Amino acid sequence: MTPITEHTNLEAQLIDDIADALVQHGFIRLQHFLPEWLANQLMHEAKHLASIEFTPAGIGRNNNQQINSQVRTDSTMWFSGNSAPQKAYLDWMEQLRMGLNKRLFMGLFDFECHFSHYSIGDFYQRHLDAFKGRSNRILSSVFYLNPHWNKNNGGELLLYAGEQPSPLLTVSPDFNSCIIFLSDVFPHEVLASRCDRFSIAGWHRVNSQSAEHVDPSK
Repeated sequence: MTPITEHTNLEAQLIDDIADALVQHGFIRLQHFLPEWLANQLMHEAKHLASIEFTPAGIGRNNNQQINSQVRTDSTMWFSGNSAPQKAYLDWMEQLRMGLNKRLFMGLFDFECHFSHYSIGDFYQRHLDAFKGRSNRILSSVFYLNPHWNKNNGGELLLYAGEQPSPLLTVSPDFNSCIIFLSDVFPHEVLASRCDRFSIAGWHRVNSQSAEHVDPSK
């Protein structure tokens, strides 16, 4: 097994591809997003901690956060960066932050993320990660930790274009795949899972709500 301490760099071409897709479409889906050894380390950590450290997920932020099982029923654990796999993932996303700022002048300031666990029957209703002018979340990402996933397992992420009733994209939560999209543009939901489903949900943020957004081409 490759040591967790091995130095990894996000390739410039991959950052170019992500930047181009964000400008043209506002989202991108990627296969084999991380080195295989890191994806495996994160998967094992998520499964190990799920019954120990994960807590019911809330909706809203800070003092307005509340548990609402009509909206979402998954459990989560925020990254602290204290484990080697967490630190490696945060470093990877930091490279993405710097690369996108260099190419798109997005003003991304930091990144936050948490593990998510959907057990049998868990779901997350349609929602938007950020509202224009009311959030510092600019770029959303979901990285998946589910080997041998198939369509009978459910748990797909549906990405919508604005208020359209039909999904723009259906995303299977396949191992080592990732979807990245503009937080205030694409509502999305997670369909009920029929088995244990693990992922990492994250957000690149700006330091103030006045930063300019990158609008996808029409």
